[in-house]
Amino acid sequence: MPERGAIRRVEELSQNAWPPLQTMLLDGWVLRFSDGYTKRANSVSPLYRGMVGAERKASICEEAYSTRGLDTVFKLTAASVPANLGRILSERGYRRVGGASVQTLRLRGRTWPSTGAVETSEVLSERWLSAYFEMSGVDPRMRETARKMLLNTVPRKLFASVAEGDKVVACGMGVAEDAHIGIFDVVTHPDHRRRGHARALVLSLLRWGEQAGAGTGYLQVEPDNGPAVALYQGIGFSEAYPYWYMVKARPGAVERTEAGREIRARDSVRHGGPARPPQLPGRGSGRSRRLLKP
Repeated sequence: MPERGAIRRVEELSQNAWPPLQTMLLDGWVLRFSDGYTKRANSVSPLYRGMVGAERKASICEEAYSTRGLDTVFKLTAASVPANLGRILSERGYRRVGGASVQTLRLRGRTWPSTGAVETSEVLSERWLSAYFEMSGVDPRMRETARKMLLNTVPRKLFASVAEGDKVVACGMGVAEDAHIGIFDVVTHPDHRRRGHARALVLSLLRWGEQAGAGTGYLQVEPDNGPAVALYQGIGFSEAYPYWYMVKARPGAVERTEAGREIRARDSVRHGGPARPPQLPGRGSGRSRRLLKP
């Protein structure tokens, strides 16, 4: 497993590649808010050391997410601080939910095969977006949020797709920053799998990343997604570190998949109704006054 600093850097890169609608910094922790679309974009990343105790910060996080109708979700790695945060959260009623394997690949010296069937553009098109929404099953209510997040990505990005006839049957995205290329949103239509489309997409994105100055590729894959794990291992990726979520569900909450689909009464979602601003400790009254604009 890489050192904490290396884990933290990849976490920073992946956050830049998948930006939330809103971000709040809390004494070394990064709070992300995106109307409940994906746990990654609606969770706390405890990346850096701070001056305030973890218990107090956890309470502030819970209030910030609660005011938005969201469950409180922490995304944890071996580099999360403090080191005993998982135990602290468990004692506060959090449960461990899912996660992924972060995998990396050295790009220097590789020979890239031809991927002529792959179409690429550095501009997000309606054709790519519509195909991604349909193939990944993004909840229609979450599609405008997803669109905004993709358009808000600051680092350079490339959108890749494979078409059969007039229909896009596979797509994916690469984000290049600081000598790294991240691979995201790779999906193939169920009727067109096992034809090499996903492999061609990933190789095309990696080649573009190397040309843009990247020496390392990275991606996130769920360990129980056997076909995807096999694909990435075949290309040469290997696990650098895992991450997992700790969730404190609100009563009556509805769980969503990463595509935004509701599945049962748990996990990070928005419950509707106007949200009041999240609040942090301030000064000026006998009790702890809370004030923060989103």
